[in-house]
Amino acid sequence: MSQQPKILVVDDEPAIRRLLGASLKRAGYRVVEAGNAREALTGLQIDKPEAVLLDLGLPDRDGLELVPLVKAMGAALLVVSARDATGEKVTALDLGADDYITKPFDTEEVLARVRTALRHRLSAETAAPVLRVGDIKIDLAARLIRRGGEEVHLTPKEFGFLAELAKHPGRVVTHAQLLRNVWGPGHEGDVEYLRVAARGVRRKLEGETPSGLIRNEPGVGYRLMA
Repeated sequence: MSQQPKILVVDDEPAIRRLLGASLKRAGYRVVEAGNAREALTGLQIDKPEAVLLDLGLPDRDGLELVPLVKAMGAALLVVSARDATGEKVTALDLGADDYITKPFDTEEVLARVRTALRHRLSAETAAPVLRVGDIKIDLAARLIRRGGEEVHLTPKEFGFLAELAKHPGRVVTHAQLLRNVWGPGHEGDVEYLRVAARGVRRKLEGETPSGLIRNEPGVGYRLMA
C-alpha cells in the first residue's frame, strides 16, 4: 500500500500550523512543520515532501526567496499568505508557485488546491496532451478542440491562450506568462490581448450559458477550471 503524500507546512504562527496540519492529517496526508526559512530548507532536504504550504512573512527570510528553491526540489508549492497585494501574487506565481491562497482561508479550499497541485505534479511528466473538461476535449498534440463531439474552430491566438491554461489545469497562469508564451516577448504588457482571447474562447466553448470554464483572477491571470 503506497503512503499518502507528505506535506510541509511553513508558517511562523503555531496556530496556523496546527490548523493546517490538523486539516491535512484528517484528509490523510502526512504532515511536517517548519516555523522559519531555515527549518523549511532543512525539512525539504530531510523529509522530501511532495507539496509545501508556504507563508511569505517568515522571521528570518522573505518567503518569496524560497519559492524557486522549493520548485528546484520538485515539490508542488502553494503560497498561503496574508499578503494580498496583486503584485505579490504575480511575483510568487511567476517565480513558480503552483497557487496562491490569501489568509484568512477556508481549509476545504486549501485541501482542494493541494489536491489539484499534487495531481499536476504527478502528471506533468507523463500526461497525455489531452484534457477533458465536461463535454469539452482539448487535444494539444493534434491542436484539436471538440465540444460535445463537434469540432470547435479557434483562432491561432485563442488556441494558444487555451493551450497554455490546459497545460496547467486548475492553476493560475499569470498575464505575463500567457502573453510571453503566446504573443511573444515584448507583449507582456498587452493585457487587452488576453481579454479578447478569453472572450472568444468562452463564447465558442460555453455558448450562451457561461459555465465558469475559464476563471479570471483580476490583476493576476487566468485559470482553467478542470
